[in-house]
Amino acid sequence: MAFPLLSLLFFSLLSLQFHFSTAQNVVKSVYWFPDSGLEASAIDSTLFTHLFCAFADLNSNTNQVVVSSSNNAPFSQFTKTVQLKNPSAKTLLSIGGGNAIKADYASMASRPGSRKSFIDSSIKLARSYGFHGLDLDWEYPQSASEMTNLGLLLNEWRAAVATEAQTTGKPPLLLTAAFYYAPSINGLNYPIQPIAKSLDWINLMAYDFYDPTWAKVTHSHAALYDPAGQVSGSYGVEAWITAGVGPKKLVLGMPFYGYAWRLVDANNHGLLAPVSGPAGSGSGAMTYGQIRAFISQNRATEVYNATIVSNYCSAGTTWIGFDGTQSVATKVSYAKQKGLLGYFAWHVAADNNWELSNQAKQAWGA
Repeated sequence: MAFPLLSLLFFSLLSLQFHFSTAQNVVKSVYWFPDSGLEASAIDSTLFTHLFCAFADLNSNTNQVVVSSSNNAPFSQFTKTVQLKNPSAKTLLSIGGGNAIKADYASMASRPGSRKSFIDSSIKLARSYGFHGLDLDWEYPQSASEMTNLGLLLNEWRAAVATEAQTTGKPPLLLTAAFYYAPSINGLNYPIQPIAKSLDWINLMAYDFYDPTWAKVTHSHAALYDPAGQVSGSYGVEAWITAGVGPKKLVLGMPFYGYAWRLVDANNHGLLAPVSGPAGSGSGAMTYGQIRAFISQNRATEVYNATIVSNYCSAGTTWIGFDGTQSVATKVSYAKQKGLLGYFAWHVAADNNWELSNQAKQAWGA
């Protein structure tokens, strides 16, 4: 009986060694996708430690992770491409995204066999394309059982990553996930223990709190603080830590985009001003580059609100809420002071001549 017990202990310790060998000192990261308007070769990867390539898909018939034929070349060459400028940059293949079909992920996670298909195919795909890790963006589990199954998926994924590393002798793949800004969503709690145990870190999506398609007054969609409530990045960070996820497992998300709102009265253009919907088409989303152009072309009045940590501008009946350089610097400083692992941004092509990316890197420092 002693030999099997010692063997089990040895492999358990080896697994832990492989797991903790992936620990990162800092994460200065950003997401990129092929249709963003920015070629991967144009990314200034010297500004980042980690880059997420988005998004791989889930085949609902096979429960395998796949990349569309149109994305095969940019995905397969992504790591080599960004490492030309920054050889130490780490890359992760992100799976899912906001447009993914929630039911497919719920179905996959509900059965051991389908979870295994997902996990095995993700590891194989990441290795074949040269990625250093995998990132799950399931937005969002919609029942208590789906949250439980998410926990099972993460635990099994971590075990498979460790086994693959032991078998091949390669460094273990990083394993991360993009989650809601707080540890509960619509009354459902994330599986804290599997998250803390099985993921290298989680990306907190501390944005899209409000948007002009439904809100009736102007809001910051990514405020760091909320004096009147709990809709803020700082609340989310504190809630995750209180729930049991350590600060070194948390990466604070920032948007490189904003939303344009249509004011009811051009003379009432502060926070919480009445609006009649988005300005322009769709949801009113604008990249930071587009926002800077709007400010310049329309001589818009720009305001930085230090109380909530957000920028906004207005011209005529158009009001735009966004993160400018002051907001980004303050958020990154907050993340560092709180002992978080780092920050990430969605998405790199939305920046304006690397203005926000440079500001974030400078604010964190060495």
